[in-house]
Parts: sequence; structure tokens; C-alpha cells
Amino acid sequence: MTATKPSVSGLYVGTSGWSYPSWRPDFYPAGVKPGEFLGHYAERLPSVELNSTGYRIPAEDQFRRWAEQTPSAFRFAVKMQAYQLKQAATFEERVKLLGERLGPIRLLVGSARDEGFLTLALGSLDPMLRLAFDFRHDSWAGVELPENAVQINDYDATAPFRYLRFRDPPYSDADLSRIAEEIRPLLADGVEVYAYFRHEDEPSAPRYAERVLAHLL
Repeated sequence: MTATKPSVSGLYVGTSGWSYPSWRPDFYPAGVKPGEFLGHYAERLPSVELNSTGYRIPAEDQFRRWAEQTPSAFRFAVKMQAYQLKQAATFEERVKLLGERLGPIRLLVGSARDEGFLTLALGSLDPMLRLAFDFRHDSWAGVELPENAVQINDYDATAPFRYLRFRDPPYSDADLSRIAEEIRPLLADGVEVYAYFRHEDEPSAPRYAERVLAHLL
């Protein structure tokens, strides 16, 4: 597997998913089969949000195949939903099959603030894993998290990583330049940044990700 290009140390920028036939013949060459999309994606971008894990836990072999199709520097940000904590042990066992390619786990929480739930979530997963809480209720504002956890889009977190999601396209080059400049000081401080653009039918999301990389090279 070829190395991911281009590369900015500490920056894992990409898109929400990769399995989009409508990205041919632009981001993916015309003749590329869906089973080959991930390998081609990983040659151009260093990370992707893995969303299918938030609906069912894929089989062990699937995680191994994803790892085999990507270079060692590639990172998967893995989605988990609050109700899946009932299967936390199985979920963790499976996603760890990605090995060094496992990035943060994005934990989607739709309910109102509940300190008991937060304790359960943090206690159900290995504290060595990086957790990005995607709180969908305003009552979670200001919640304190341990060093292995952040809230989505919290640039001021104290953890050694950030998790950013950009969901409101279109983005002009000026917008992407601004995003890059907001990320730059984090990278300079040694903070790893995971950043993802929302999928659209046109391959605009990977173009945005590539432009952010270009601004930071």
C-alpha cells in the first residue's frame, strides 16, 4: 500500500465515509470498483469517518480488510451511538482490530445531560481510547471531560487531540483557508486534529479536505 499523500504531521482530515459511486469519474477514476474505493481514497487523504459502525458492529474480517486496504499512517474515526454501550465490550474488541489505524471513537449522544450516563460511557471503554462526544442536546454545554475525551468542535479542549466536523457546505477557498489557520496553532502545539467534511453526491467533501491539507503544507 502506498503512503498517504500529501501529509501534514498531526492532521487527519477527510470526509464522512468513502463508498460513493457518484464520486466517479472525478475523485475516483472511472473504472475503479466500489471494493477498491477505500484504497484509492487512502492514497489521497489520511483519515475517514467510519459511520457504518454506528448502526451495527461489522464482523471481525471487515475491520481487518479495512486495515489491509490502508497505509499504517491512515486513521479511522469510528462512530458509536449511546445505545451501543450495551455492547461496549464487543464494539471495543472489534474496532481495536484496526490496530494503529484506529483514531477516536465518536460517541453520538442525543439525550439531555445525565452525569450517570457520562460515568457509564467513560467506564465502559478503555481509558486509553480517544473519545469524541457528539452531544446533540444543549444541556451538555460546559461538561467536564477527562484527558482522553473531547466534545466535537471544541477548539479549546485540554485533551491532546481535537475532533472537528464541518457540516455546512459549500465552503469557499477563503473558508478553507480560515479553517486551516484555526488548525495551524493546534498542530504547532503538538495537538492531533481529526477533521471531517460532510459527504455530498458530488465529490466536494474530499476536495475541501485536500484544500485544507494544501493550505497547511
